[in-house]
Amino acid sequence: MALGTLAALFALTSCATDAPSTLDTAGTGAARVERTWWLLFWIALAVFVEVMALLAWALLFRRAPTTRVRHGQPLRFVAVAGAGVPLLILVAVYGVGLRDLAALGAGPEPQAPTIEVTGHRWWWEVRVPGTDGATANELHIPVGERVRVRLRTADVLHSFWVPQLMPKTDLIAGETRETWLQAERAGTYRGQCAEYCGTQHAHMAFLVVAEPRPQFDAWLARLGSPARQPRTDAEQRGRQAFVQGTCAGCHAIRGTGADGQAGPDLSDVGSRWSLGAGAVPNDAGHLGGWIANPQTVKPGSYMPPQPIDAARLPDLIAYLRSLK
Repeated sequence: MALGTLAALFALTSCATDAPSTLDTAGTGAARVERTWWLLFWIALAVFVEVMALLAWALLFRRAPTTRVRHGQPLRFVAVAGAGVPLLILVAVYGVGLRDLAALGAGPEPQAPTIEVTGHRWWWEVRVPGTDGATANELHIPVGERVRVRLRTADVLHSFWVPQLMPKTDLIAGETRETWLQAERAGTYRGQCAEYCGTQHAHMAFLVVAEPRPQFDAWLARLGSPARQPRTDAEQRGRQAFVQGTCAGCHAIRGTGADGQAGPDLSDVGSRWSLGAGAVPNDAGHLGGWIANPQTVKPGSYMPPQPIDAARLPDLIAYLRSLK
């Protein structure tokens, strides 16, 4: 029952912080976990009420010390209430758990969409087989379809968890793990690394965007297309600063000479929901601070301060924010 208590505390906390709740599910996988949680909750509540009632009965109607007690009836009561009923409950719960584990372990159809996610310290790389592009900290899935998610880690142990859609899956070095996601309604669902992985573990979040099939196909098309071309002089100067500066050594932008692999692909950085995998909002001010000195925004991150001239920084910000 300890796990149920922790889940309840998590749910109550989420109400106050708008964090995802395991009791506000939108996917078939998480819905199974939620039903099991409620089953355990009502069983625990019934047992608690029964024990409190028996305790009250014993205190109110306890026998006098001189009263002789026949041993048969108490023994039968202890055998039935103390052993038989709990055994039936445990067997029933165990059966439900096995059923849910089998359902959660059943993968999608072979032709189902596949998304590959790699955990880094401290961000998520997202790729789709068949496309050359990549994005970071955001993946899209079609509503009502089961999507296969292949998981790897580039360094330490991470854990992929979308509370409203699916239980967590650990990412283990040297292995490719698989899970699946299926959302029953369109929306945006926050995920999180659920295994402590270092200094910025808390800032290793991501989003799952569930959308109708046409929008999902459009996302796939954008993922394999060159990045948006500059449309203003400032954006043109910003692209030149990016490609010719130190940024291109670690980051890639499709359709340019920047092809770094150490950091996230920035081809669509202007449309991302946050900077630093949930560290700060994605706006011009935070972007400028992130470029100038990311250690003040996300201490311990692997990106060093960038030696860019203050006069060129606004152009670089304008260019990166145009990449949508």
